[in-house]
Amino acid sequence: MLNPLTAPGQVIFVGAGPGSIDHLTMGACRALTQAEVVIHDRLVGPEILDLIPPQALRIEAGKEGFGPSTPQETINALIVDHAASGRRVVRLKSGDSGIFGRLDEEIEALDAAGLGWRIVPGLTTAAAAAAAIGQGLTKRGRNAALRIVTGHDMAGYAEQDWRGLARVGEVAAIYMGKKSARFIQGRLMMHGADPETPATVIENVSRADERIVAATLATLPEAVAGLSGPAIVLYGLAPRRAAAALPLLKEATA
Repeated sequence: MLNPLTAPGQVIFVGAGPGSIDHLTMGACRALTQAEVVIHDRLVGPEILDLIPPQALRIEAGKEGFGPSTPQETINALIVDHAASGRRVVRLKSGDSGIFGRLDEEIEALDAAGLGWRIVPGLTTAAAAAAAIGQGLTKRGRNAALRIVTGHDMAGYAEQDWRGLARVGEVAAIYMGKKSARFIQGRLMMHGADPETPATVIENVSRADERIVAATLATLPEAVAGLSGPAIVLYGLAPRRAAAALPLLKEATA
């Protein structure tokens, strides 16, 4: 009997996690191994793609910020066409489908076509990035909220509540922030943010070539300048060991 999550003619939106197969959920694995068509993002790791049955149709629908991308309308049409043919379709997205993944636009296309869909959530990049630097995304007495923001949107560099973000103790996970690092720095400092606020950059989160760059708001543009892979900025968080050593360093140089 087929798993009800993979009924023919239905689309499953699957979050693949940030990269490592260790972060793939059991639900995601089950959906992939039963798929007949998989339409996947460019950044999904090869180990995860290897779970797709060899007889399944595999389609890359790549997107790259400020770079070559498959038009969203084309992706919507691919999903609808294959689901309408009665196949079990998985739309495989990096991280969690619902966080800057254009999920709603694809769901709306399926709704308009009268086709069914389900969502299998994935581990978002911010969670894995925070784990990589040994920090919690929230901490009692430090931040009562977590902001998840994007560095750019359809109109270009994305505007945010800069005054709120500039407050002491605020924490934000900034997705797609490499190109907009200087813009973000300028906006935050314009609204009174401390230039020494930690702004840790994690490139290729959870992959074998993961790289952690400890920076501050003052040095953020330089920190991202040499990075070629996808990166997230954890504003307000420093790697735990570096954060623990900072008071000692200040004392030694006083």
